[in-house]
Amino acid sequence: MTPLFLENLLKTENRTVILASQSPRRIELLESAGLRFSSIPADVDENPTHFRDSVDFAEQNALAKARRVGEEHRADLIIGSDTVVVLDDHIMGKPVDREDAAEMLGKLSGREHQVVSALALLFPGQTVVESEITRVRFAPLSGREISAYLDTLEPFDKAGAYGIQGFAGLFIAGISGDYYNVIGFPLHRFYQCLKREWGV
Repeated sequence: MTPLFLENLLKTENRTVILASQSPRRIELLESAGLRFSSIPADVDENPTHFRDSVDFAEQNALAKARRVGEEHRADLIIGSDTVVVLDDHIMGKPVDREDAAEMLGKLSGREHQVVSALALLFPGQTVVESEITRVRFAPLSGREISAYLDTLEPFDKAGAYGIQGFAGLFIAGISGDYYNVIGFPLHRFYQCLKREWGV
């Protein structure tokens, strides 16, 4: 069992925390940080019709998730999060099929893109929305590499059709920013938000 490091550090043992997601990656990251929480899925449309840019897109999604769970559950903290991959100002979501995933990976090949993760934190009487941007550079990929990666089935539930913590880590030539942000949750920014609200 993972020691409850974050819970002990912030003295949150008497607080109720809910993650508005059932993402295995977000659950694993929060558990690895040592936080006790419940995980409740948020059934929302993750395609806002009006948004300024990729940051606003992700922040609207994160806030919608947190608010949806907050409508039915009370807690000292409800966490919503959303992650998007951005190339040339184009938002890449999760691929719809193998062809779509192959096209995404082909576009990312040999280029730098951005990963934007937004946080929406609902405290009693207060809402905090923040985001983190990480730059990731792919090495050039051959058709054989892309095909072999698709065969692993790893790309199909991930924005941008790759998971940096999985086999695609072999393709990453460089990264600037928060690594955990690329996995799907800006762990350091989340911690800083909690420090401001709850102290250490």
